[in-house]
Amino acid sequence: MARTSTKKNVVKQVNYLNKDFSDFRDNLIEFAKVYFPNTYNDFNESSPGMMFIEMAAYVGDVLSYYIDSQFRESLLAYAEEKRNVYNIAQSFGYKPNVTAPSSVVLDVFQTVPALNEKPDERYALNVKAGTQVISTSTGTTFRTLDDVNFKFSSSYDPRNITIFESEDNIPTKYLLKKKVKAESGNIVTETFSFGTAEKYAQVKLSNPKVIEIISCTDSDGNTWSEVDSLARDTVFNDIENNATNDPTSVVNREVSPYILKLNKTSRRFTRYINQNDSSILRFGAGISDNADEEIIPNPSMVGSTLPGSPTYLTTAFDPSNFLKTKSFGLAPSNTTLTIKYAYGGGINDNVNANDVTSISSISYEISDTLLSTTSVQESKDSVSFINPNPATGGSAGESIREVRENALAYFQAQQRAVTKEDYIVRAYSLPAKYGNIAKVHLVQDDQLNKSTGTDELERVVTQDDVDNERTIKSLQVRTPNPLAMNMYTLGFDANKKLSSLNQTVKENLKTYLSQYRLVTDAVNIKDAYVINIAVNFAILTKSEFAKNEVLLKCVAAVKDFFDIDRWQIGQPIVLSDIAYELSLVDGVASVVPPVDSDTVIKIENKYKAGEGYSGNFYDIKNSMIDGVLYPALDPSIFEIKYPNTDIKGKVVGDNLGIVE
Repeated sequence: MARTSTKKNVVKQVNYLNKDFSDFRDNLIEFAKVYFPNTYNDFNESSPGMMFIEMAAYVGDVLSYYIDSQFRESLLAYAEEKRNVYNIAQSFGYKPNVTAPSSVVLDVFQTVPALNEKPDERYALNVKAGTQVISTSTGTTFRTLDDVNFKFSSSYDPRNITIFESEDNIPTKYLLKKKVKAESGNIVTETFSFGTAEKYAQVKLSNPKVIEIISCTDSDGNTWSEVDSLARDTVFNDIENNATNDPTSVVNREVSPYILKLNKTSRRFTRYINQNDSSILRFGAGISDNADEEIIPNPSMVGSTLPGSPTYLTTAFDPSNFLKTKSFGLAPSNTTLTIKYAYGGGINDNVNANDVTSISSISYEISDTLLSTTSVQESKDSVSFINPNPATGGSAGESIREVRENALAYFQAQQRAVTKEDYIVRAYSLPAKYGNIAKVHLVQDDQLNKSTGTDELERVVTQDDVDNERTIKSLQVRTPNPLAMNMYTLGFDANKKLSSLNQTVKENLKTYLSQYRLVTDAVNIKDAYVINIAVNFAILTKSEFAKNEVLLKCVAAVKDFFDIDRWQIGQPIVLSDIAYELSLVDGVASVVPPVDSDTVIKIENKYKAGEGYSGNFYDIKNSMIDGVLYPALDPSIFEIKYPNTDIKGKVVGDNLGIVE
């Protein structure tokens, strides 16, 4: 009978913790001694066997190094190679700033004829954004970022008017002045031709360090818009606030000359930055001109191909089925794209004051076409620019570390408004041409329940309440509403006094916030209350100082203290802070309580609407606690509307009286 033998499977112990050359070498020697004791036992440094062992250790060390390096480069927090940092950052949605242009505020001038001793605003031009002005010393081109519309004036975009020419003391021509922001950059145009539609087509711009894509149009006149991702199908656009575009909003055009719109577009692209700082424009995959609603969902392409058994209902759908729609944007086909963009930037673009004056390219708009051609041309020829301050901010862009840190911060926010501060910052960032947002306060929405019968004033009393001799003495029970927030807002009028936002501005703010609001958040835009006040104080002066001069300086100090830019909704007034500011004025010996006042500073409420105040009555006496004047429970802000008359001071013991 034949003898059979059974081969046993021997499990050999392998150390997987080796990381460097010496560890690999030592463990390979130990491995050979344990499992091949009779095959090889010459571990001399010069032996042929040691050569192969050390070569294997060398290969293991190299592989271990590159595995660790590749793993490190896959983590944004530790990546160091520029290509990897850029790729990961852009996958998070953050676009690196490869260059920083120089920015400057330009003074823009225009003359218009006089009409009844006033400027004839029919000749007021709208100098379009994109006007190019060149530095006379360096040749750097600056491009205006906004329209300069001389028809309108607001607290955020004021228009100064001076007499330019006159005859017999009668003005014949006026000079209008406005300001506009501009940034440096070389402006170029490139064209790209497309044939048959290709999914996710892309083109590369020839110039690196692109600052901004100014425009992208095809040969059919269609506009292509840049978006942060191809999945976003809406873009912001604006239209001039006039009777033709919106008859209901035209009454508010002085405050909000433009109306913000959110439009859906299928012609869009994204911009990708590669490691060479070049820009690559990537387009969508849509190859159908039909409306998406006619295709999605398309049973013939999605569900109808599944077998009838319920076990197949969980089968994953091929996402490419949806690429025939415009969901990720259209792919350009049989057309030529004309792309206008700005590139350059850097430290060399910073220039001195009064240097950006030479107009290179400019375009105008004028609404009235039935005007004197000669006068219109004179108005156009009169447009001029100058920078009263140097152009600054030009730099080489972000470093690798800055890109890494900014991308990590961007990824956490995801360009969403999540916290209360996010909504406040977004509201403040609404461009002024859509309306000025001066003050914003955000609280959780609540509902008022029945009165508890306690005697405590808790809200602002309106002018109607005062006229009808009604007081609010019951503390209302407020139940929080977790599904909504109240955004209380205020704006500035033409004199930079607090006022309620008009409906056009609120609609613009609503449209703007819609792109950043979480789907579960509801935001109610409401008006905050303005409590107008007057301030009275008294001081003792030092003997060696002129009392009148000291008193005037104290009035100026109080004006500065109540500068409306420093105050927010819900901010209390600490009387000791006012007294401290007065004590810092040269010549003030001490601050004393005024006559008929039990506090060091006397605050009065000014509420009569007939005198130009807000009409809101507020109980100052009952709201003062330990020298602190608290605002109402209803979101409100204190304002000295007429500081020249509502700030009064007196030097005690002097006959000078009250200086107003």
